[in-house]
Amino acid sequence: MGTGKRKGTANARMPEKVIWVRRMRVLRRMLKKYREQKKIDKHLYHSLYLKVKGNVFRNKRVLMEFIHKKKAENVRSKQLSDQAEARRVKNREQRKKREERQVKKQKALVHGVAKDEETTEA
Repeated sequence: MGTGKRKGTANARMPEKVIWVRRMRVLRRMLKKYREQKKIDKHLYHSLYLKVKGNVFRNKRVLMEFIHKKKAENVRSKQLSDQAEARRVKNREQRKKREERQVKKQKALVHGVAKDEETTEA
């Protein structure tokens, strides 16, 4: 059975629309399953749903890879934001301590100058 026996175009033999509908159903089913299993949140689900509709993913494997990459990216950005927040808190504490030291030093300096004036007047 070679290609010479075929009658009708490829689209007539297996319509593109049928392939499209099957692919949409498979990908949407997978997205729904991932959302129910809490592997993806509703925001990621919605953005991926629109991407599926827009023909971004050609099959389940590509969609799964994209989901794993996106989740890893989200975890990484969360770590970076946590580190930045910790750094800000630490810097705030250091700044507060430095100001306290400077105030204490100024008070001691003013107090010392006042004592010197009293001893010179007497």
